[in-house]
Amino acid sequence: MVIDKIENWQKYPFGEAWQRAFTFLNSLTSETKDAKYEIQGDEIYAIVMSYETLLREDAMLESHKKYIDIQATLRGVEAYECHSRDSLVVKKPYEAQKDIEFYQTEAKPHSILNISVGDFVMFYPYDAHMPCLSVDDKKELIKKVVIKIKTELL
Repeated sequence: MVIDKIENWQKYPFGEAWQRAFTFLNSLTSETKDAKYEIQGDEIYAIVMSYETLLREDAMLESHKKYIDIQATLRGVEAYECHSRDSLVVKKPYEAQKDIEFYQTEAKPHSILNISVGDFVMFYPYDAHMPCLSVDDKKELIKKVVIKIKTELL
């Protein structure tokens, strides 16, 4: 997992896929239309979405295998729980077509992050995460982007 300010993205030596992802990310605003955007076919793409954050009991704990997630908030603040996959119990087995596996949420998180406008978090496949969370249980309408990069590109 990597957590930092978007302005620091060039400090990481992750190569061309990283550069393409952040060039796209830096072009976004809170006015960007909710949609899926191809950056490099199915190897790198982004989903811009708006939704109301959730209470923990309504959120899902997830991980991926084929793609690395770069997530950033374009409007509002979103909380994330971060877990090690090794200690989790599978709730819904891996779906290859959606590249997602869900886990039971009884485990205590290793950390909780609050991601604001200007921040990003990157989740590797072994980083289980619970996105969409309200900060201090106060629901908020947010806009965010999730950039998906095939694992072999980073």
